[in-house]
Parts: sequence; structure tokens; C-alpha cells
Amino acid sequence: MWRKRLSILTTAIGLASVGTDVRAACGAEEGACEIPGGTYHVELPDEGDDGAPALMFLHGWGSSGEGTLTMRGVVGAALARGYAIIAPDGIPRQGRSGRTWAFHPERPQPRDEIAFLQAVRDDAAERFGLDPERMLLAGFSIGGSMTSYLACAEPDAFAAYAPVSGSFWRPHPEACAGPVRLFHTHGWRDPVVPLEGRLLRGGSLDAPNAVAQGDVWHAMDLLRQASGCRLQADEFASDGTYWRKDWTSCSDGAALGFALFDGGHGVPEGWAKMALDWFEGR
Repeated sequence: MWRKRLSILTTAIGLASVGTDVRAACGAEEGACEIPGGTYHVELPDEGDDGAPALMFLHGWGSSGEGTLTMRGVVGAALARGYAIIAPDGIPRQGRSGRTWAFHPERPQPRDEIAFLQAVRDDAAERFGLDPERMLLAGFSIGGSMTSYLACAEPDAFAAYAPVSGSFWRPHPEACAGPVRLFHTHGWRDPVVPLEGRLLRGGSLDAPNAVAQGDVWHAMDLLRQASGCRLQADEFASDGTYWRKDWTSCSDGAALGFALFDGGHGVPEGWAKMALDWFEGR
């Protein structure tokens, strides 16, 4: 029964962009916050002080920052702990509604997403008095891929990273820039972004026109090597929903976490609490 409930919940959260509870907010003001290159949305905790931490969450394919704010389980859990929620807007999808991220560094990019997200960080910190040194960057699906690429390329841009159900695409990065603090969550039965990846176009992975998702296991190994973590995880845990591994014997304050759940493509129940507990523990 718990598996059925978890599957329903993750599906509902994963499709939050199509819900009717659409919100657009720039703190106390209506509408999106505007900066050069794009827009973002913010919700602030009721009793937030200057220097509050923040969870910046990147939406999935076809959604938007407004869609992120409909994820009330994630948003509410973060707000209750004193975190601001920052929900950037990806780039418009050509010929269709919704937004996406130009995440792959080897493909044409209509916007420098890494520069844009750092600009969102800086603008939100100044505009709302948030602490840029206590921002966790997370994302779902394509947003998880964008989170992973930013963590790999600019590991010190955010305090830590927490991709959900999204990682590198093929060809994988050859290496990452340096040690990182990252916590990856994925569904064991995810058919949309399987752990081993998925071929979307081309007859084989070696075809010149191939478009394929990457291997999450390989991604974690790249991050482990860049972070100076030992081969085997230092800690193991399970609680009936998640099976976890944590690497804590890493260099330069780096840390890696990996959580699996018995579900499909979505943000699972309790993810926000788990991710923020990990973030605060680092």
C-alpha cells in the first residue's frame, strides 16, 4: 500500500506544472522577479531574518518557476524551517508551452544557464537579504541535470547540490572541476530517466545523431573522484522509504549522498526534509 501511495504522490508532484494552483511571486510582490537574461520567483518564510538560507529549485521539462511553487510539500517544508524558496524560470521551449534548461555543455545554448543561475543567486541574496553562502541548489528531472552540470563545472557556486531524478547526459563529462557537496535522489523504477540512462534518438549509443541520458552510477563515480572520496561509502541507512549511502571521507569539505526509493519519476515524499537534514549536517 505504501508503494502505491508513494507512486501516486511522486506522479502528482512530477506533474505539478499542470495543476491549477499557479503562483507567481517576487517576495511580497506579484509577478516574477526580473533580471538580465530571465526571471525567477521567490517565497519567503513568515519570520525570515536577514541572512536566511534558501532552497533554489529548478523545475523539470515543460514546467516553470511558477510550477515549482505549486509543489507545496517541498515548498512548505522548506518555508517551515526558515528557508526561502527560489524558483528560476528556464528558457521557453520552441514551438510549445513550458520551459526547459540548456543544460548540456556540448550542445548549443541560447542562454548561459550557469551564469544565469549565479545571477539569480546574487540578485535574490541582495533583494531579499538572503545568505548566498547557505543556498542549496536542487532540481527535478531536467532541472536535476542542470543542477548536476552546474555542480560539476562550478562546485563552489552554491553551498551544496541536490538533484532529483536527473543527472548527466551522454557524452558524460570527462571530469568535474573540483570537490563538491552533492546529494542525489532517484527512483529505482524510474522509466523516464532510468538509473542506467535511456536512448532517446539514434539507433545506438554510438550513432552520430544519438541523444541519450547518462548513467547515474557513472555520474556518481565522476563526482566521487573529483571530491577525493574513497571508493566505498562511509555510511549506510534505510528507513522503509529510502536506501542511502553517504561518502564523508572526502577532501576539502566535500561530501556525497545517494538515496534510492522504490518508485518512478518524481520527487518522493519526505525528500525536502531528508535533503535539508543532509544539507544542514554538512
